[in-house]
Amino acid sequence: MNKCGLFQKVSMVLFVTLIIGCVAQAEAQGNDCPIRFAVIGDRTGGHTPGIYGQIVKEIERLKPDFVMTVGDMIEGYTEDTTVVNKEWKEYKSLLTPLTAPIYFTPGNHDIWDDASLELYENHIGKPYYSFDIKNLHFIILDNSCWESSEELSEKQIDWLISDLEKHKKAAYTFVFYHKPFWYETTAEDKNDTLHSLLRNFGVDAVFTGHYHIYFGGEYDEIIYTGVGSSGGGCDPGPTGLEYHFAWVTVDKKGISIALIKMGGVLPWDEVTASDLKFIDKIYLVGIDFEKPVFVKEDLTVADTKLVIEFNNLSPDFELEDTLHWEIPEGWFVEPESLFLKIKPGESRTVEFKVKSEAKLYPVPVLSAHFPYAQGKNYELEKDLRIAREAYCYRAKTPPVIDGEISEPVWKNPVSLLFSPDGNPMSIDPVNFYFLYDEKNIYIAAYCKDLKIDSIIAGVTDHDGAVYAEDCVGYFFQPDIGKGLVYQVYFNPLGAVFDQKILVSPEAGFDAERTWNGTYEVKSIKGSDFWSIEARIPLSQFEIAIKPGQKWGLNFRRKQKRFNSSADWQVPITYDPETYGFLIMK
Repeated sequence: MNKCGLFQKVSMVLFVTLIIGCVAQAEAQGNDCPIRFAVIGDRTGGHTPGIYGQIVKEIERLKPDFVMTVGDMIEGYTEDTTVVNKEWKEYKSLLTPLTAPIYFTPGNHDIWDDASLELYENHIGKPYYSFDIKNLHFIILDNSCWESSEELSEKQIDWLISDLEKHKKAAYTFVFYHKPFWYETTAEDKNDTLHSLLRNFGVDAVFTGHYHIYFGGEYDEIIYTGVGSSGGGCDPGPTGLEYHFAWVTVDKKGISIALIKMGGVLPWDEVTASDLKFIDKIYLVGIDFEKPVFVKEDLTVADTKLVIEFNNLSPDFELEDTLHWEIPEGWFVEPESLFLKIKPGESRTVEFKVKSEAKLYPVPVLSAHFPYAQGKNYELEKDLRIAREAYCYRAKTPPVIDGEISEPVWKNPVSLLFSPDGNPMSIDPVNFYFLYDEKNIYIAAYCKDLKIDSIIAGVTDHDGAVYAEDCVGYFFQPDIGKGLVYQVYFNPLGAVFDQKILVSPEAGFDAERTWNGTYEVKSIKGSDFWSIEARIPLSQFEIAIKPGQKWGLNFRRKQKRFNSSADWQVPITYDPETYGFLIMK
């Protein structure tokens, strides 16, 4: 049975911390815990195989002092005792991972008539009982065959009163029963015999199940928790919390309850260092674009054949997955999805067709799952590899490096850039210029700033934190056949930060901070702009330039007043596969 609960949206771990009592009282009663236990919700009632067992394994990873259930452990509701006995045997086999004691609460799928009660007692034990853990008292009631607390047998109620009276000095008292009578009565400010009895004896917390959805509330200083599904038909309700269990801590501060979603408790060795290194290799070469898709000057892409190589790096496990494209509006990719099967250590090439007729960003994203360990896959997502083109013009006469950018040789600036999220840039305008001759490459940037006195620029040392101030930055890949990138940033004072980045499937991205280039730099600041010019000798890149040559390139301007940047290609990364091209004219 499912009902809609209360409470706001939560994430993977939903904390509901309910503190009762006080430190002085707890100390006086000897509550020197903490004591920690788990409460498992309903397994059955349209159950999904595998869920309950997984939750049991996750609980075991937390090593509780003991474990409680709130009922509905088998499907039941059959007169065939052979089937019922088989179900109880199957259920108990799911509990074998637990090393802590477990205490059971009967549900309506466990006991539904006299015959099922006898079977329950044979397999589990008494339907209602109590026990103590240190100075805590626990009571389990049986309301499996009744629909209100008024219907409970006089025998059970008399036993409950006697038990509460005997243990009224317990530091805390917990009560468990399956059907949440309190939700229909106490939560609606209606009279409930059972609630009145528990209140009068100072019960501290009540746990129930049955509705397969989480909800809770505090009434007359009793904490009520309706534990949702741990395997039965699931209603996530407004929280989005599906299969889960409760984790309860009792210490000197009181009672704390946390709900933990299945999948939230991972083993220590879920991802080893070796796994992570292997995943890094998958990220670098698992999906390999043969060449980028070229972007036209109007920022659209013509109908293009796209060739992609998929590399199953695992020597032991087969890659078997349906790869999928997430395609933004204005883009077209065919086929949109494709089944892929690759043997261990092998590769496969796949062709697609792609084009765009609208804005450039966001680009389509390709995803595929790559095996990295037994039963484990890494979902690799790769943005479509695109490449814009910028032009570097041959300078017959080298420019004077004075920061002015006034000579005619500086021409055709690049000014159309994007915010880091791919939207139109949200900072002041900027122009970037590129020149070269036989020995040097020249760069210039004109940065408009309508509040010039607000610029942040204080670093003057080479390799100081230039990147944390107003600045322009470049990523040069002089030889696109090599995984070697040079990062160079300049601030409005002409200070430089630079490093060499080595890119390889083995090492990933390895930044060599000790590398220092040589530059002739000059910057100026006007009333509403700052600009910079620099001459960069080619010798330090170990390459010569000739017309038609292509470098990998990305560049940006960072403006601290807006706490944002203008990027030529999005995203800005060390990975040269995210770069465009600088073409020597």
